[in-house]
Amino acid sequence: RLSDKGEILDEQVVARFQGENIIATRNDVDYVDVSPKQIVSIATSCIPFLENDDANRALMGANMQRQAIPLISPNSPYVGTGVEYAAARDSGLAIVSQYDGSIDYVDATRIVLKTKEGLKNYNLDTFVRSNQGTSLTHVPLVKQGQKVEKGQVLADGPSIDKGELALGQNVVVAFTTWNGYNYEDAIIVSERLVSDDVFTSIHIEEYTIERRQTKQGGEEITREIPNISENARKFLDDDGLVIIGTEVKPGDILVGKVTPKGQTQLSPEDKLLQAIFGEKSKNVKDNSLRVPNGGEGIIQAIKRFPREKYELSADVLEVIKIYIVQKRKIQEGDKMAGRHGNKGVISKILPLEDMPHMEDGTPIDIMLNPLGVPSRMNIGQVLEIHLGMAAKKLGQKVSTPVFDGMTNEELIEIMEKANMKNFG
Repeated sequence: RLSDKGEILDEQVVARFQGENIIATRNDVDYVDVSPKQIVSIATSCIPFLENDDANRALMGANMQRQAIPLISPNSPYVGTGVEYAAARDSGLAIVSQYDGSIDYVDATRIVLKTKEGLKNYNLDTFVRSNQGTSLTHVPLVKQGQKVEKGQVLADGPSIDKGELALGQNVVVAFTTWNGYNYEDAIIVSERLVSDDVFTSIHIEEYTIERRQTKQGGEEITREIPNISENARKFLDDDGLVIIGTEVKPGDILVGKVTPKGQTQLSPEDKLLQAIFGEKSKNVKDNSLRVPNGGEGIIQAIKRFPREKYELSADVLEVIKIYIVQKRKIQEGDKMAGRHGNKGVISKILPLEDMPHMEDGTPIDIMLNPLGVPSRMNIGQVLEIHLGMAAKKLGQKVSTPVFDGMTNEELIEIMEKANMKNFG
């Protein structure tokens, strides 16, 4: 406790001395922390009710936030800690205005800001592949003619919702069992999460093929592939490359490539016939790039790297990269995790009518095993569920900073405002 002058009122306080926590008198204290959350990282400071979690589980929660996959419709949390906006703004993935001004033009690819210094352009990313194979896309938040201030977020990046960090979704969670399907931390989810694309994400897969110089001659990128029907080549252009925008399935040809076979000793008559009739197919082998199993999607981009313009390996004549966009829905076997180190694998996706429901008829979205709470000592997830439900009913979002957050009494008070029972 501090006085109006900033003096410590308590005779004894908890202090840090040479890396150890000790009880010290107020006269021995030389420095005071600016904020309770300054001793933890950005990821850890995003965990609500952190002080109610075991340290090992808090560490897991912080680490697994880094593994979150950007969703197609992110939602900022009902229960936050107050650092979500700063974390998103400072991440470098959101587009932040560097000037005061007004929006002159906006579309999916750029934002033009009118300032005293002139027009300023902000380019937006659309379906850019990350190193993890996820899609990075900017979504504009501003409209033409809107006034903006320096430091204001102009466009959301991946896992950002209206300028706030949004790594997951706000769903109705219950701690209950269901025929043993959530044994050993398994998770049961509602079919609604699949049909409504709640946890659906966009992924971009990269496939590479090289055209090489062999002892028998150079490989060739072509549409004329031996022993391949016209129907199998229908998606290829004249150069032997798949057409951008094509929806491909496993086994479809992406790049047609033929490799010369070893030249057998031909008689002059055979050489003449080959020259006249072009019987090339007998001397080349099909080495085309095809879509692997599970690689279906839409062709997003094709990049060619010829030897004349790029530095390639000694025998490589050209490198071709094909990018396929996939829309992946949540499925059995996927890993899910909360912010309190409460992780698990989806064991069952139930139809909406089979999910349990609350007194007012609201169906549950996710069922977790109640035995996953006491032994792990991450009680923060239970408090978050209660506060989140109350915040949803009141139609407002709540911030509870780490080590300086909401008390049990304040939580019960908010639940009573939302006409919720403070037990059960």
